[in-house]
Amino acid sequence: MNSEPPPQPSPRQLTQQTLTLEPDDARHLSTLCGHLDNHLRQIEQRLGITIRARGNTLQLSGTDENVARADQLLRHLYAEVCQGIGLSPESLHLQLQDAGLEHLVAASEDPAIQPIQIIRTKRISIKPRGKNQQSYVRQIKQCDISFGIGPAGTGKTFLAVACGVEALLEERVRRILLVRPAVEAGEKLGFLPGDLSQKIDPYLRPLYDALYEMLGFETVDKYIERNIIEVAPLAFMRGRTLSNAFIILDEAQNTTREQMKMFLTRIGFGSTAVITGDATQIDLPRGVHSGLTHASNILGDVEGLGFTYFGNKDVVRHPLVQRIVEAYDSAEDTATPLDKSRR
Repeated sequence: MNSEPPPQPSPRQLTQQTLTLEPDDARHLSTLCGHLDNHLRQIEQRLGITIRARGNTLQLSGTDENVARADQLLRHLYAEVCQGIGLSPESLHLQLQDAGLEHLVAASEDPAIQPIQIIRTKRISIKPRGKNQQSYVRQIKQCDISFGIGPAGTGKTFLAVACGVEALLEERVRRILLVRPAVEAGEKLGFLPGDLSQKIDPYLRPLYDALYEMLGFETVDKYIERNIIEVAPLAFMRGRTLSNAFIILDEAQNTTREQMKMFLTRIGFGSTAVITGDATQIDLPRGVHSGLTHASNILGDVEGLGFTYFGNKDVVRHPLVQRIVEAYDSAEDTATPLDKSRR
């Protein structure tokens, strides 16, 4: 008598798990799920699972590993939502970037680990996400001079502005200075109408946008008129001593060695300086070395300075931005010396 061979086990067994979130609060559950459940769909897509929600009960289906990750993530997110911390597609994207979600395990198992204090501004509250953002904010608060180096979209400038606004509102500093080098990124500004201030404004637009989001248009304009917030090109810093101020040097990869040294030696008592930049997007003339990369090479062991290096997984913009950054990095790594010399 012939018998059929036993079915072969699947190399990746699927499992189902029921997750019940407490307390059963409709408003908090709506925040967690997002508009039309878009937060749940985002988690499904990134972790390769299926989530079916009914009230405060979620049915998770997928591989054992990914279901466990989703369970852990959803519990963590719901606890934050119940504490009044908002959830957006951007913040959820960064949570999902942390492979394995080890930082959530550590935070839940080790009571000695305290979460980073939320940065509170006039209009919004910001919580740094991921290990690098948490380390970055911690260093800004502990060090007089901090560096944030990494690709676009990792929150370097936004978090620095948030820390500066918080320090100003808490009267730990008297003013905020926002500084950027005036380097032409392949375009000639000399032909644009207006004086130097009007020509430099487009370079400073990201800083203005962050300030408007945190303080509102009227408050920002009032602070600029009263010189509480000052926006200036790097060249205007020469000869000044900046005390009791929060100073942000953005796009620092476009400083020369001499400019970086000049800026770092402007820092006075009671001041905090944050230098941000992306070493892969240098717009300096050929043969001119970046002051940011030079400073990171020679100042790494100087006591009192903090360095945070962001990677591709820290990108908090659209997921395509991360893939674009990775593609450019891969092309850079495989380029021949001749190709590199032609850039």
